[in-house]
Amino acid sequence: MQSGIHVASPPPKPLMVFDGDCRFCGLWIRRWRQLTGDTVDYLPSQDPQIAARFPEVPREQFNTAVVLIEPDGCVISGAEAVFRALAKNPKTHWPQHLYESSAAISGITEGAYKFVASHRTAFSYVTRFLWGRHVEQPDYFLTRWVFLRALGVIYLVAFISLWTQISGLIGHNGILPEDRFMSAVRQACDEQGIGMDRFRLVPTLCWLDSSDGFLQFQCAAGTVLAIVLIFGIAPAPSLALLWLLYLSLTTVGREFLEFQWDNLLLEAGFLSIFFAPLRLLPDLSKESPPSRIVLWLLRLLLFKLMFSSGCVKLASGDPTWRNLTALTYHYFTQPLPTWIAWYANQLPLGFQKFSCVVMFSIEVGAPFLIFVPRQVRFFGAGAIAFLQILILLTGNYTFFNILTLALCLLLLDDFVFLKILPARFTQRPKNKLRPRWRLAFIIPLAAVFLVVSFLEVATIFGVQDALTKKIAKLEEKIAPLRTINDYGLFMVMTTERHEIIVQGSDDGAHWSDYEFKYKPGDLNGRPVFVAPFQPRLDWQMWFAALGSIDQNPWFQNFCFQLLQGSPEVAELLQKNPFPDKPPRYIRAELYNYHFTNFTERRATGAWWKRESIGEYLPPVSLHE
Repeated sequence: MQSGIHVASPPPKPLMVFDGDCRFCGLWIRRWRQLTGDTVDYLPSQDPQIAARFPEVPREQFNTAVVLIEPDGCVISGAEAVFRALAKNPKTHWPQHLYESSAAISGITEGAYKFVASHRTAFSYVTRFLWGRHVEQPDYFLTRWVFLRALGVIYLVAFISLWTQISGLIGHNGILPEDRFMSAVRQACDEQGIGMDRFRLVPTLCWLDSSDGFLQFQCAAGTVLAIVLIFGIAPAPSLALLWLLYLSLTTVGREFLEFQWDNLLLEAGFLSIFFAPLRLLPDLSKESPPSRIVLWLLRLLLFKLMFSSGCVKLASGDPTWRNLTALTYHYFTQPLPTWIAWYANQLPLGFQKFSCVVMFSIEVGAPFLIFVPRQVRFFGAGAIAFLQILILLTGNYTFFNILTLALCLLLLDDFVFLKILPARFTQRPKNKLRPRWRLAFIIPLAAVFLVVSFLEVATIFGVQDALTKKIAKLEEKIAPLRTINDYGLFMVMTTERHEIIVQGSDDGAHWSDYEFKYKPGDLNGRPVFVAPFQPRLDWQMWFAALGSIDQNPWFQNFCFQLLQGSPEVAELLQKNPFPDKPPRYIRAELYNYHFTNFTERRATGAWWKRESIGEYLPPVSLHE
């Protein structure tokens, strides 16, 4: 507020005087100094030159509020002094504009200022609780540096994992041959008169070449580009090509690449193209600041992932989630449990229910901490990371948990990483200017992301109106790109674990089991850790056991390839009982599997027990 005092010897530029003995004042002066730069000077009221230079200002006024002395000699204190100082930066002119536009607003802000000033000790603790030791606006150079390299590692794992399996999954002699798929797509597009739109409907580089060699080339290229990204070379182009290659392979991979983590990698990877620095060679000191808009889009992706995962469970009406007993089934019914899951399954019901409460608290509550000041936001990041680590320890969910942990890194800032990274990273980048031309791409991207993501979350709660129907049309257009997705694992908890045991025979009387590498089969087989590698056939067998043979035509193709003796498909298995000559007959039996308990395991050494359900696939021969 205007004090009515004018000093005889005004400073050459605005001078903010504050109580140097007040910890609360000292914290916020650091933030204001950062925002105003060298346009405003700051001095503590205890400085001897203050009293000598400005005898017109009563000492008591310095002790009760900050004082702004303007070059024209005008003395202002309180909330108006703060707003006028911040207005020296054009980007923070709006608080002063609001203050001057309404007497009610100015009255409220001055009253709030007086209340805070008279309770500075309490608000000092509140500030430390919410912001920690840094109330300054943070940078995200190091956050981006760490996140992009983590993303590069995840891409590397994804491509190498797929490369080792792709021939058996979708190669010419694989379970779902990609060349036949592309041939059928071409024919269908020609018959329906679909021209250039075919590339949107089926976005894959396999339009150029549908050979096994080209599939291998795409995996190899993705592997090399992921390494290039890890080293920080041409990160934006590398990310663009990685996204294109992974989209290409997921499109032709069909059932084997329709998992939520494949979609999450595509979505995070696409947004990261616009988050990456525009440099050919790595040089942190010369990078431009990361886009705050894209940073928030990536944070919103984490929010959507976690919040949707919790809400779909509650909205499904599944009684096991409602009565908090879902985890009594989860550990043994999940696709590929680890040996730790066996022990978790033995925990008492009360602890399982408590764990379920903690899970819902994190999935539904912690995402909202993304939007609060940094210190509490860090707590939210820690809670999400804690849940992901527990899931990682008890189940093999490929790179899903690691990718979620990487997204949690974006909730941190450079103040955190300066304490962790080597000393060479303490040299802060000098470039503070963001290239404005990127906004032409980022703003439309943000609009589409927000609109479609709103629809995806709204549909969880059954919202259906004219607006959501219009958005649904946009979502339908971009759906083939798999770049803005909905999420929510285990919406309905499976309470029984069905396993398909595939068997072959030469005479139809004596049958031998095909053994898979990681899925349960042998009762004495110890559950293993395989993540972040994903055995996609083993995973798909879990889904096949949830339905019938008619609902899983890929499984029939799998059996056909076993009867043909495909070496590429045989490589996906742990044991092929017919290594020299394929069997004459194939059949599949369905069993109900369950973890043993401590007593049963001590007696038998078995990790699993099972009961026969019946026939899944009757004996078939090659000509059938």
